[in-house]
Amino acid sequence: MSPTVPIAYIPPPPSNGFHIGPLFFHFYGLMIAIGVLSAFWLARRRWEQAGHDPSEIEVPGIWAVVAGFVGGRLAYVSTHSGEFSGRWLHVLAIWEGGLALYGGLALGILTGIYVARRRHLPVLLALDAAIPGIPLAQAFGRWGNYFNQELFGTPTKLPWALKVEPAHRPDKYASFATFHPTFLYESVWDLVVVGTLLYLSARRKLRTGSVVLCYLGLYAVGRFGLELIRTDTTYRLLGLSRNAYVSLAVVLGAGIWLYLRERGGPPQETREPAAVAAVPGGAGGAAPPPAAEEEEEEEGQAPPEQAGPAGHAAGADGGHG
Repeated sequence: MSPTVPIAYIPPPPSNGFHIGPLFFHFYGLMIAIGVLSAFWLARRRWEQAGHDPSEIEVPGIWAVVAGFVGGRLAYVSTHSGEFSGRWLHVLAIWEGGLALYGGLALGILTGIYVARRRHLPVLLALDAAIPGIPLAQAFGRWGNYFNQELFGTPTKLPWALKVEPAHRPDKYASFATFHPTFLYESVWDLVVVGTLLYLSARRKLRTGSVVLCYLGLYAVGRFGLELIRTDTTYRLLGLSRNAYVSLAVVLGAGIWLYLRERGGPPQETREPAAVAAVPGGAGGAAPPPAAEEEEEEEGQAPPEQAGPAGHAAGADGGHG
């Protein structure tokens, strides 16, 4: 008996890549590349808006991307080792799919922090600039799963259901034709996360460095929901997958840390010392506020233009808010 197909559905991809001469390019890799380039564009733009040279953030970003791929692949292989038994060279074939996001995030972010610190960049400011690019990259990268026909959800007949070819259906769902397009759900959720992070940054309601905690918490909430309907999990405990438990831990950890960090509201200035010189007036040279001038004159002190070093010292203090 052939599976029934709803009237409206997302068709399977016609191909998972294309040829240019003797070379075959996988759409999976192409979508990841587009995502990485988009993340770099956004990070450079935000770093420039913060008053820095946009090229400064490229080297930490490149190392973070490389480490992210390594961490993501190692984490996937460690939990799906049976897939590579007798074919260990395929561990390197990332175009076939198989990147564990949490492994990539952990190693990628830590590597980016390390390289930024080694290059004497204000690390928390750099994180705030770069982090919104990660969910933007994910939003594009998840479409690679569509072209590989992988990581879809449980069967459904909703109008936006994804039709999956028989060769890609799990054995237990071989009699079903359409499934939840979890790649699409996550892509949309990632764009919501990007918009939320940009909104919070523009409103300046967070301490410097808190954007990464917001990202981790928001992404993990969406990922937990998706894990409830994904069909590719190799291990479940009490009905929850390994990544569902990781998502819960991330939500709790990031949420508690963010609450403790933001308790009492953001201070007037949250810049790191290394970033003060990039702020107009932060290096010393801004005149004292009018109220301070009036107090000095009332107390019989010299006017600011005659105060010499004292006037410059007052300007330097003013740069810290």
